[in-house]
Amino acid sequence: MTTESRTTESMSAVPPLVSTAAPSLTARQAARRRRILQATTRLASRGGFDAVQMREVAESSGVALGTLYRYFPSKVHLLVATMRDQLERLHATLRERPPTEEDPAARVAQTLMRAFRAMQREPHLADAMVRALTFADRSVSAEVDTVSRLTTTIILDAMGPAGPPTPAQLSAVRVIEHTWHSALITWLSGRASIAQVKIDIETVCRLIAR
Repeated sequence: MTTESRTTESMSAVPPLVSTAAPSLTARQAARRRRILQATTRLASRGGFDAVQMREVAESSGVALGTLYRYFPSKVHLLVATMRDQLERLHATLRERPPTEEDPAARVAQTLMRAFRAMQREPHLADAMVRALTFADRSVSAEVDTVSRLTTTIILDAMGPAGPPTPAQLSAVRVIEHTWHSALITWLSGRASIAQVKIDIETVCRLIAR
């Protein structure tokens, strides 16, 4: 089964992704949104969560501050949207170069470790995005859910089930997501090495075989 067909099937098993931007953006609005996210990524990469200030994002992206708030009501909304943007880029890369392991559990572990290595290259950005997810309240729930659904899709694509995933498989995916998020937090806080993260990810991915 091809990666593209696995993607189609796995997407049908989870709720559709909901855009964090206003629906039906014009080309000009979409370009403005991309500039905003690019500016956010630059600022977060240099200084982490505290470096992302709405006024500086507006100035760096060349939009009025009021316009920025219409796109993203808060810094947390902005950084969660940045997390989604980073995951979408990862998803596109994985579709071009899917994991090569034969075993589904090994493919998922390989995929998540590729994500970790990307985070390792930009630790300040990773910290900013994870802190935003941690701080997100109910007002950001739709955006957080979108990030979660995209993560689920990435994991399901790596698993490559022959058909729609079973409830047991979806339950395993949720546990894997929780472990991935927890491992990322402990690594960012300096309480776990990449080697330990790899062990934890490989351990939890064995749930797939069950």
